[in-house]
Amino acid sequence: MQSASDRPEYPAHWEADVVLRDGGTARIRPITVDDAERLVSFYEQVSDESKYYRFFAPYPRLSAKDVHRFTHHDFVDRVGLAATVGGEFIATVRYDRIGADGMAASAPADEAEVAFLVQDAHQGRGVASALLEHIAAVARERGIRRFAAEVLPANTKMIKVFTDAGYTQKRSFEDGVVRLEFDLEPTERSLAVQRAREQRAEARSVRRLLAPGSVAVIGTGRTPGGVGRGLLRNIRASGFTGRLHAVNKAFPDDLRELDGVPAHRSVRDIDGPVDLAVVAVPAEHVPEAVTECGAHGVQGLVVVSAGYAESGPEGRERQRALVRQARAYGMRIIGPNSFGVINTSPEVLLNASLAPELPRAGRIGLFTQSGAIGTALLSRLHRRGGGVTGVTGVSTFVSAGNRADVSGNDVLQYWYDDPDTDVVLMYLESIGNPRKFTRLSRRTAVAKPLVVVQGAGSAPQGHAVRATRLPHTTVSALLRQAGVIRVDTITELVDTGLLLARQPLPRGPKVAILGNSESLGVLTYDACLSAGLRPQPPRDLTTQASADDFHAALSRALADDTCDAVVVTAIPAIGESSPGDAELAEALRSAAAAVPTKPVLVVHVELGGLAEALSAATSTAPQATGSAPPARGTTRAPHTTTGPPAEPAAVPTPAATATTTGPTTAAAAPAPQTPTPQPPAPEDSRLIPAYPAAERAVRALAEAVRYGQWRRDAADPGRVPEYEDVDEKGAARLIDGLLARGQGLTLGPDDACELLGHYGIRVRCALPAPTPDDAARAARDLGYPVALKATAPHLRHRADLGGVRLDLADEEQLRRAYAELTGLFGKPEELRPVVQGMAPRGVDTVVRAVIDPAAGAVLSFGLAGAASQLLDDMAHRLVPVTDRDATSLVRSIRTAPLLFGWRGSTPVDTPALEDLLLRLSRLVDDHPEVVAVTLEPVVVAPHGLSVLDASVRLAPPPARDDLGPRTLPVY
Repeated sequence: MQSASDRPEYPAHWEADVVLRDGGTARIRPITVDDAERLVSFYEQVSDESKYYRFFAPYPRLSAKDVHRFTHHDFVDRVGLAATVGGEFIATVRYDRIGADGMAASAPADEAEVAFLVQDAHQGRGVASALLEHIAAVARERGIRRFAAEVLPANTKMIKVFTDAGYTQKRSFEDGVVRLEFDLEPTERSLAVQRAREQRAEARSVRRLLAPGSVAVIGTGRTPGGVGRGLLRNIRASGFTGRLHAVNKAFPDDLRELDGVPAHRSVRDIDGPVDLAVVAVPAEHVPEAVTECGAHGVQGLVVVSAGYAESGPEGRERQRALVRQARAYGMRIIGPNSFGVINTSPEVLLNASLAPELPRAGRIGLFTQSGAIGTALLSRLHRRGGGVTGVTGVSTFVSAGNRADVSGNDVLQYWYDDPDTDVVLMYLESIGNPRKFTRLSRRTAVAKPLVVVQGAGSAPQGHAVRATRLPHTTVSALLRQAGVIRVDTITELVDTGLLLARQPLPRGPKVAILGNSESLGVLTYDACLSAGLRPQPPRDLTTQASADDFHAALSRALADDTCDAVVVTAIPAIGESSPGDAELAEALRSAAAAVPTKPVLVVHVELGGLAEALSAATSTAPQATGSAPPARGTTRAPHTTTGPPAEPAAVPTPAATATTTGPTTAAAAPAPQTPTPQPPAPEDSRLIPAYPAAERAVRALAEAVRYGQWRRDAADPGRVPEYEDVDEKGAARLIDGLLARGQGLTLGPDDACELLGHYGIRVRCALPAPTPDDAARAARDLGYPVALKATAPHLRHRADLGGVRLDLADEEQLRRAYAELTGLFGKPEELRPVVQGMAPRGVDTVVRAVIDPAAGAVLSFGLAGAASQLLDDMAHRLVPVTDRDATSLVRSIRTAPLLFGWRGSTPVDTPALEDLLLRLSRLVDDHPEVVAVTLEPVVVAPHGLSVLDASVRLAPPPARDDLGPRTLPVY
């Protein structure tokens, strides 16, 4: 018997929660000696056929020797992992290190045999694929580079697991057995396979939460009032198409119905499956509810209850325990402290939220972490009058609350291929995994617009996130690089989403402006200039313009090849010839429909009727059918068939999400009528957004223009060039040797120059000058003219403070400059002076690379000097940088004209600068131990450039969770 002291140290970092192919979760962990009974029970539930495939012979039960072998591991040469649900094994995987003769071996042998066994009830869920990813990562950590597996030809499922994994492999057939051998080094294909599986699994896990066939509300009060009773009312009133149940352990035994809904004392009493449980009980009673849900096979939870991480350290521990408990049963959680979820699809019609009415159906997916912000966004998207006139609809809505489990990344995976969602709007108070969010954003933005408001302050207490050292502006720039439409307020979020929901992307920045107000046209023109657009002179139709005049003018503007978008301005007009609101709306819509490739926006002033009439062209809601639109020039009544009230619907206050008892607005609001599903609007319908201010319309249009350009650029992202003069292996040897001195160090000048030289980056030599004689000797070695520079930290790179003397032509000038510096700033040992040969004149720039623990490797560029620092005029790109990235990086700063001949100056060698950026990107991408590099100044001359100073810091690389096996985050 192995005593506790004899056991190898348990590798707790191998434990992980994973999402399986069907959207459920499982826990993967090492198998230990304490798992003997679980292993025997697991094996008894495996079919004889699966046992035969595993052992190549009938093997009805495990012997005591087998159990000992499969539970005793050294976690180096012999490792076993189990996938568990509810604490019980559902699958196992094991590797044994072998030598060249195929017999058991120890390091340095780098090959291992691997074998799987999956319970029949869980086959087809992707359990083996997830286990393969994790056992491969474990093997690589233990120095194993290759797996071998022997499989019976009839075991096609297991053969497929290996062949579909994407690793480089070879296959042979001998003695009636298929032998597969594959390298464990990740390949582009294996990473692509892993990420595709991740997307499908995480999308399905969210789909199970948003499209359940049955829902139980746990914590439904016996009397009106309270969050649970309000949630039940909202779900029922929304017309939910599935089965609905009310659950409260305090219900009398004889209570069978509540508000026409079947009532139960426990989830276990429900006859039939429950897909989603909405939990609205006090936090101390949530564990009991979760246990009952897990035992009944509930697939997911929306936890509205408060009292978790937002309440302090004790609540944070309660939240972690909640996540562990739910995942142990294979369930995912939205929340806790969630406002709820909404799905307006006619097949679902679910309002499991504290919003008392189901929003109008549409094409926008909406994600918030804050319940209060979710309330505001739903209200703005729901109403007609005021603010942004006209309405856009919601496909699905998720309020993640404390985001303990399901996050914005998970919902992005769902919306990526959701056919009901065309535009994604997200309000993020924090980003839990910026590296993954950036990757998913880039992929999503290629398919559909993603508009984000990101909080600039610290994360709320309920959100445990990894720290980033990057400034907020840098993170914003990186999100834009990934295709995210980054806006600052929820007003801009709605304005931009409204435009993108049904209008085409503009092909460029050229804007035509027309309307019946000269002043409003001029305001729009100025706003376009400020936003970086290229407006044409406004066309004034005068206040007497008719609907026909608007139609003709808009038609001409859209037909003009020099116009990419049109902004129509309109003010109230008085007179018999003035068009009615509905008539004008129809005139604009019919003209826009004739040219469906160019966006049209309307800026209106106090035209409530026009806003109502334009709602048919503004809403992504289902449109009324059964009647043809009136002919142009005739008055049409505003469309009101599916419209909401003019004012926002009453919504619960933010405090409603922070309590579990007492009356709430949601509970007290009158029940709305069950909505009647309407057929969707035709895909080619022109839905025209209207705005109450020119600045808001133009700002949204400018975002659409930038996004359209990003989409075009993303079609050809460029390439990461190969360099024949790069010595990657030499750099690796140098880094290993330097890191052997310590865990983290800033390199001296010689080591930094040597490392950079391996990547073709030459740093101009600078010699120390502790005395005037040393300075003169250094100058003779370098050759005149020279520069004398103080390198003390407070004077480094501060030419404006006078710590640099340039163009010293002889020894006399050098000694005079030396005396001036020491006279002004102190002793030589305080100044640390150096002598450096003069570089060709040019523009001083700075190039930096840093490894951020959250965002990854970031390359930055800007001009050197106090002015650029004061204005924070730096551009940033994620590493690895392509040739197109380098070109755009140089041109992205506001002071870029200084590089291209501003005011008659000589343009500098930007191709040489781009080459430097690409080489530095390649260095930090190849060697993550290089955690920070600063090249300052880099003097870019008309021909070539000179790197005058370099700082390099090495450290053990931060963990790359985006390259490892699929895991759910642990906060």
